[in-house]
Amino acid sequence: MSKLYLGFDAGTQSVKVSVYDENLKSITSQSLPTILRYPHAGWVEMDLDEFLDITVRCIKRCVDDIKALGYDPKDVRAVMGDGIICGIAGVNEEGDAITPYINYLDTRTDDDVRFINDMNLDIWVKETGNPEACTMFPAMFARWFLKNNTKFQQQGVKFMHNAPYILSHLAGLKGKDAFIDWGAMSGWGLGYNVMKKEWSKEQLEILGINEKYMPRILKPWDIIGGLTKAMSEKTGLPEGTPICAGAGDTMQSMIGCGNYEAGKGVDVAGTCAMFCVSTKGIIPELSKKGNNLIFNSGSLPDTYFYWGTIRTGGLALRWFKDNVCHKANDAVYYNDLNDRAAQVPVGSNGVLFLPYLTGGQDINNKKCGCFLGLTLDDDQSVMWRSVLESIGFDYMEICDLYRSAGVDLQRLTVAEGGSRSSLWNQIKSDMLDAEVVRYKNAGGAVVTNCIFAAYAVKDVPEIIPELSKILQIDQSYQPRAENTKLYRDLLNLQRKLIDVDMAPAFATLWNMKKILPQKQN
Repeated sequence: MSKLYLGFDAGTQSVKVSVYDENLKSITSQSLPTILRYPHAGWVEMDLDEFLDITVRCIKRCVDDIKALGYDPKDVRAVMGDGIICGIAGVNEEGDAITPYINYLDTRTDDDVRFINDMNLDIWVKETGNPEACTMFPAMFARWFLKNNTKFQQQGVKFMHNAPYILSHLAGLKGKDAFIDWGAMSGWGLGYNVMKKEWSKEQLEILGINEKYMPRILKPWDIIGGLTKAMSEKTGLPEGTPICAGAGDTMQSMIGCGNYEAGKGVDVAGTCAMFCVSTKGIIPELSKKGNNLIFNSGSLPDTYFYWGTIRTGGLALRWFKDNVCHKANDAVYYNDLNDRAAQVPVGSNGVLFLPYLTGGQDINNKKCGCFLGLTLDDDQSVMWRSVLESIGFDYMEICDLYRSAGVDLQRLTVAEGGSRSSLWNQIKSDMLDAEVVRYKNAGGAVVTNCIFAAYAVKDVPEIIPELSKILQIDQSYQPRAENTKLYRDLLNLQRKLIDVDMAPAFATLWNMKKILPQKQN
């Protein structure tokens, strides 16, 4: 009898489900896209039941695949998944979603964030490592639901993230059984004690969030139950298949690329481009107001990390391919863009892209996305390179913060979809003056989930040794000194342009949008 493990990654742009064997060899993988809705300016919503449906469909396809390969669905020993750490919805007594799913791309809580930050409280940084509230924090979404969503006010029982929602429904749990793992818990941003791994009564009282709405905190490998008969019929997996508590996508991606020791850096090049560095705990220099860094705990015990983000980093790439190039159904068009952009000189002929497609996330929240410096000589390839470089410029600032706090970043590991672009990896190496490494293991968070699943059912004694077996370097990119210097000079000019010269223009553009008719649902 073979031993198989099924893992899924419920991300912003898609859900991916994979099956790995006991040697961590990929047996099959299936993926389907998600849908993002934009009902109002600054609002971004998704649907938890759509996440569930997509996952179930992908599981069914994977089960059909393994049967065709001669495996028995009974060979699947456990199911483990990860999902978005900065996003929640409300559920009722049955455990069903009664609100939209709001994630980190949404900025509707901007006014409320300012209200919380005007309190100027020290408890946030002491207990969470995060000195200020942010529009991407689920704690702020929870406040919004409690104030504005009638259904939650009348029927709400718990707040849930997307991966726990999927796992909970696979196991047939009710609303009162809602859970979250100790790593994804820190995705709330506020409302918990990061070192004690528990909700903070004092913080929740300040936030006006009744603790009864908070899910119970579990370890990622805890078994929450078995697959129900109804889900067995839909997925093809045997009834009773163990279901794990799951984890956060960022946490699993970091582990999946070997980042489980202090001082290592990872670029999670997904929808929300994230630049992470592992630490032994809270570093006061990095937890200062104005740094715009988030502090979280990892999936494994005693692991912590900071991350800076460009919310639409990876999404900007998809937006350019789908909306500008009109290649929404051509996934390999990224390769064509990269090949052509590789011929464009450093600095993209003076063309600058600002990747703030859902607004700013600092003091200038009125930022918007735009191209600057275009001439008749420029084309798609120039614009594409400027999109890639724009995210690198923000990364340079984050890297400067890390280094100023004593974190010696000589190597950066790249993970997720963006890591497949050799052009982008070389740009990052040049801009950050650091070696950039990509591992052969393309599974990322999903294969990590399968290792956790094996650990949950005691098929492996430890997680890290199993993971180390498959971490082999695929490609290494070295910084080129002349490009590093040029990018540093360009960064100085770019910051002046954005922070000083463009500030009045952003305000005017914001006012123009306000007088235009609102987009209808």
